[in-house]
Amino acid sequence: MSYTGSFRLAHMIDADGYRANVGIILSNHAGRLLWARRIGQEAWQFPQGGIQASETPMEAMHRELREEVGLEIPDIKIIGRTRGWLRYRLPEKLIRRGSSGPLCIGQKQVWFLLRLMCDESHVCLDLTNKPEFDSWRWVTYWHPLREVVPFKRRVYQRALHELAPLLQNNSQRLKTAAPELALGLAREECDHPLVIDEREQLITVETDEYPAFEERRQQHVAPVKDASATCEECAQLIPFEKLGQ
Repeated sequence: MSYTGSFRLAHMIDADGYRANVGIILSNHAGRLLWARRIGQEAWQFPQGGIQASETPMEAMHRELREEVGLEIPDIKIIGRTRGWLRYRLPEKLIRRGSSGPLCIGQKQVWFLLRLMCDESHVCLDLTNKPEFDSWRWVTYWHPLREVVPFKRRVYQRALHELAPLLQNNSQRLKTAAPELALGLAREECDHPLVIDEREQLITVETDEYPAFEERRQQHVAPVKDASATCEECAQLIPFEKLGQ
């Protein structure tokens, strides 16, 4: 790796060894989510990718969206994002020890919830020379918790529960109930999501704005009573277009 490459990588990996990353949850008008299969594997996941040194999370999300699923800015509407970094640690066998540059032990992610505004035929998995996925399908909102690899499951629980209230005013609603383990998580650990105004084009991740997840939990004044109450309160504050509008 060149000096320039090492310098850029050092800016993407924090002092604890976590690489800055964005996750993308793309919904259709029925509230189902785009679920993609990694190329040549039987591993399914949401699109995600690293934030480059010169990028904001919003810019990284748009770039990854185009590279991985072939969608452009006019093809989607940004509904909201998680308020802070959600982290997962890589299994030991996936950590590249002894390589040049800083050690990466996992990912810290900002998750975006998007709505598809074009026909699904616009989705293209092979736009680049090195595609990430070879297949995709629509799944129900909580389905990914059953299929994602175990070391990412906790982050998926957090992201899906934090962003779920943004779909509550959709006339189709969420077709399936939250799993029991995710309901328990919501009572203990999940923040309210952050709505993205259509005029807001860029978001900069700053240390104070995105403290570590454990630090954010300590800042809570009072615990969330239950998941349904959280959804009802957020639904009153967060507008969401009804079908056909």
